Formats: sequence, structure tokens, C-alpha cells
Amino acid sequence: MSWKLFLRDYASFIVFQLILVGFIMVLYSLDGFRNVDTAIYTFSISLVLLASFLFVRYLMRQRYLAKIAQLPKTMEDVLLKSAKTPEATQAEKYMHELYRLYQHELHALYASQKRHEQFMNQWVHQMKTPLAVMEMLLQDERPLDKKNVQEEMDRLRRGLDMVLVNARLDNFEEDMQVEQVSLKAIVTATVNENKRLFITKRVFPEIHIDEDIIVASDSKWLRFIISQFITNAVKYTFEANKKIVISAIQSTDSVQLAVCDEGIGIPISDLSRVTKAFFTGENGRKTGESTGMGLYLAKEICEKLGHTLAITSEVGKGTVVTVTFTN
Repeated sequence: MSWKLFLRDYASFIVFQLILVGFIMVLYSLDGFRNVDTAIYTFSISLVLLASFLFVRYLMRQRYLAKIAQLPKTMEDVLLKSAKTPEATQAEKYMHELYRLYQHELHALYASQKRHEQFMNQWVHQMKTPLAVMEMLLQDERPLDKKNVQEEMDRLRRGLDMVLVNARLDNFEEDMQVEQVSLKAIVTATVNENKRLFITKRVFPEIHIDEDIIVASDSKWLRFIISQFITNAVKYTFEANKKIVISAIQSTDSVQLAVCDEGIGIPISDLSRVTKAFFTGENGRKTGESTGMGLYLAKEICEKLGHTLAITSEVGKGTVVTVTFTN
């Protein structure tokens, strides 16, 4: 099988050599074949040299041709080294690099698939709680408590937003539209969306952002990021009548948006890991509602938008989440 592949590969070379020998014979014929022995000798030597070259070349490429003549049964078959010529060696290097890229993309796909699966399992488990609460409220013979129903609906809405963002994260670039947006307008709209959460927890927001501060970002994704910061800030503020201060500082080449709360703070041991997927930490175990995905998604979105996310915290005093927009 390998010799057939070799002959197909060198067919044009063989034809060229035969044409060259034929041309030499034509030159001898035009000279009247005055020296027939020399013409025969030239013809014979040319064929012998051609056959010798092809034979040696075939021996050098035999193992490589035999390998590529058969379809591989496993990916490891591609990694076998059998080349003896520069071209075959380079081809093997190319295949090895292609295999490495394939493995990298495969691992990334498996990691993404596992992340989606783990997140969905946690999300479905947590969404059972508001559904169970609403079912109990509906079964209660007393008048329906609309306030409690609305709170559970808000939890469902935030959960749905989270799972939709997680699903779109892999195709983020297709759903991104960066434009000049008013930072105060985005923050104010996000705070208004979460006003029932503030009222329920008796936490008060303060916005200190100038009207003329404009940043380059995607308004929809930016609102999601800020909503995650606000939700976390309220969720981990256990005492009533506390404040969440949202401020912005503009400099020559950047704008810094800070969300500062007066909550329980993040332990130093957890601070470096709070943006990792599914990490709930000590605080997450206290509430029992954390999926460990909010800050992870916020960090991923910030990176894709070209923003920088930083978190500082002190236990018992609060947490400051800062997003830096570069001009």
C-alpha cells in the first residue's frame, strides 16, 4: 500500500525524468547516432540512476508512508515518530502541534460543559426553595401575602438572570455592544431594579456619581455586573439601617466605580478565591443561598469588556468592590 502511495506522489517526477532522457535521445538522433554505444550507455545510466534514487527515497519514506496510508484508530497513533526526511519530520511536528491544540480545546470544552452542568444542578436545587415557599403561601387559608410572594418572585428572577448569563458567556462577543454610557444612569436604574431588596433588608443605597461621567461599556452587561455587587452587598449585610455607597472617581485615563457596603466582610482566606466558579466560602455557608457564580460571572464579564475588577474587604467592617474603566 505504501509503495502505491509513493508512486502516486512521485509520478510527475518520474514522467519528467523520462521526458528528459527522451530529449537526450532526440539530441543523439539529430546528431545521426554517430556514437550508438554512448547513447545506449547514457540511456541505461539515466534509468539506473532514476531507479536507484527512487529506491533509496522509498526506503527513507517507507515507514512514514505506511503510517499515513492507514487511518489511525486512536489519537495516539498520530504521535508515532517514523519520519526520516525533513518534509516528513516537519509534517509530524505539525500533527503533534495540531494534537496539542485539539487536546487543549477538548479540555476547555469539557471544563465548560462541567461548569454548566454543575451550575444547573445547584441552580435547580436553589430554585426549589422559592417555589416551595410560594406553594406554601398559596395553600395557606389566610389572605395571600403579596409581599412575600414578590420577594420569592424576585429570587426566581435573579436566578433566571444568572442562568441566562451563564449560558451566554461562551458566546459573549456575539451579544456585546460597547458604547458610551452614562455611569450614573446605569447605576440608578440598577438600584431601582433592586429597591424591593433594599426595603426588605432595610439597607439604604447612596449614589455619589457625577452626571457627566461617561464610560465605554455594554449597558446590559454592566447593569448585570452592578446588580451582582448590590445583591451581594445587601445579602451579606445582616444588620438593619446600614448603607451601601456607590461612588465613582474620574481621572485622566480611567474611571473607578466603587460599591462599598457595611456588611460582615470577607475573611482573608476567602478573598483571593471569591471570583472562582462555585466558590461560596465561609459567608456562603452562613446564608445557604450562594451559588458561588455571581462574582465569577462578574469577573469574566469585566475581563471580556476590558474592565478591571478588584475586591478589598475587612471582616466586620464591610467590602469594597471596584471596577476600573479605562478611557
